[in-house]
Amino acid sequence: MRITTTLKKAFTALFTAAVSFGAVSQAQADTLRIGYQKDSLALIKAKDSLEKHLSEKGVDVKWTEFPGGPQLLEGLNVGSIDFGVTGETPPVFAQAAKADLIYVAHDASSPTSEAIVVPKNSPITNVADLKGKKVAFNRGSNVHYLIVRALQEAGLKYSDIEPAYLPPSDARAAFERGSVDAWVIWDPYLAAAEQQLGARILRDATGLADNHEFYLSNGTYAKNNPEVINILVEQIRHAGEWIKANVDQATKEFAPVFGLPEGIIKTTIERHHYDTQVISPEVAIGQQKIADVFTDLKLIPVKLNIDDVVWKPAQ
Repeated sequence: MRITTTLKKAFTALFTAAVSFGAVSQAQADTLRIGYQKDSLALIKAKDSLEKHLSEKGVDVKWTEFPGGPQLLEGLNVGSIDFGVTGETPPVFAQAAKADLIYVAHDASSPTSEAIVVPKNSPITNVADLKGKKVAFNRGSNVHYLIVRALQEAGLKYSDIEPAYLPPSDARAAFERGSVDAWVIWDPYLAAAEQQLGARILRDATGLADNHEFYLSNGTYAKNNPEVINILVEQIRHAGEWIKANVDQATKEFAPVFGLPEGIIKTTIERHHYDTQVISPEVAIGQQKIADVFTDLKLIPVKLNIDDVVWKPAQ
């Protein structure tokens, strides 16, 4: 992955300002433990570029795969990982559980990479038809918010459906055997459902949810290791730029990583926007809206202030 010297310097300056906490109170850790899913970090893992850059700083990288964002952030909460990427909703639930987390950066909005799907021969034709139906999704994940918003748009309440809280692999199995009426899921599982099962999209997140991917760190780790986080986010940005410029090559390289056909991976890449940025006030406001929705539904027990856990430049 290549980047011009000018752009590299500009980006490094941007993130140095964004992640600087001033004096570091402890010695830099010699290991960075990253949690990933079938997501952009998996692509970076496959390129080995992060290991190269951090080894020069005396830091080893260890990777742990998780089935979804809620499980990943539980790992962050209990201290088994230092950094990871999730959708919009998992960090809200994690903050409510008093996890030591901080928002470091985010990718651009990708609303078409998550959706509500039904079997190809289902009589369900719109979201309103989900009333009284069994809907599978990963509780506390980005698609949890999507189903809430889609129901609101259709004039339904959350209580009008029967939620089936299942991680992606279990949800797909239930969807295939007809144990659930609909499935709310993200890429690459979404693309796989469309291309392998003929699943029909009932509603994607366009106009309902931004569907940002968020890069999150354990707060203590980030405070004590700002240079490591700086390098990590820089490499994420570089990887995204390379993927956008080399879709076909990226597809061929990463299909074996995911264990999925190239057509599914290409769709996943094309629907995801890899423009990694520091957290803007507008994005933080969007996260606050999500937190408030789940508080109103009494799915989280406390009122949250998202701004408390957004990484800001040192004052």
